[in-house]
Amino acid sequence: MHEWFVMRLTFLGTGTSQGVPVVACGCEVCRSKDERDKRLRTSALLQLTGADGQGSKNILIDIGPDFRQQMLREGVDHLDAILVTHAHRDHVGGLDDIRSFNYVQHCKMDIYLNKEARMALVRDYHYIFEPHKFPGLPEAELHEVGDAPFVAGGTEVTPIRAMHKTLPVLGFRIGLLAYITDANYIDDGEMEKLRGVEVLVINALRKEKHFSHYCLPEALEVIERVGPQRAYLTHISHEMGMHAEVACELPKGVELAYDGLVIDEHGIKN
Repeated sequence: MHEWFVMRLTFLGTGTSQGVPVVACGCEVCRSKDERDKRLRTSALLQLTGADGQGSKNILIDIGPDFRQQMLREGVDHLDAILVTHAHRDHVGGLDDIRSFNYVQHCKMDIYLNKEARMALVRDYHYIFEPHKFPGLPEAELHEVGDAPFVAGGTEVTPIRAMHKTLPVLGFRIGLLAYITDANYIDDGEMEKLRGVEVLVINALRKEKHFSHYCLPEALEVIERVGPQRAYLTHISHEMGMHAEVACELPKGVELAYDGLVIDEHGIKN
């Protein structure tokens, strides 16, 4: 198998299910002119290159309702695989728009997800997976992920099981980088899978406690326990506060991610 290495991660979106600004909200964050306070729904793009420096692979993490806009903004012209954390609509609502990649690449899109997400996609997007489909619909190959590492886009991915209140969700570790969103609990066994990561991306909804997402103090506790060199917070709501102000309150090595931020496999900004 050809070896592929993570070269960089682009934060396509860093907001919650409503994004920021929130429709009809007049709070100072939603009225902010700081581009870092404008957040599309959470998604990220992993870009890999071959060990010989030749070729490239693009792996998407989550395909939310802003997928089309995000792909156009970043100029993405091929997509090799999609990793789905869970099937809430703000993380899979852009599924119809894989059609363009189907057409250009002449193949189904490989999508990796857990059992719960697979069942939800087959139910909610039944027209894609029916035996006799209407011409021109999206084409996807669903690969159910268990506890074991798997290969997506030519690279090994380790699934990290977490809980989003009562819903099982997946985080993913690729090399020295791990990405976890919409979680509020990770058990000790899954925490062990994070040992040695240099970069941790983790959700932090707001400063106050929430019933299904890590709040900022809880996310910082996970970061301290894992001990990465750098950590980036994502899935941020307008309730977190202004980017510039919150950034000054964070510990060394921890940053708020923002849309368009690009980091390398060691968390260094490009």
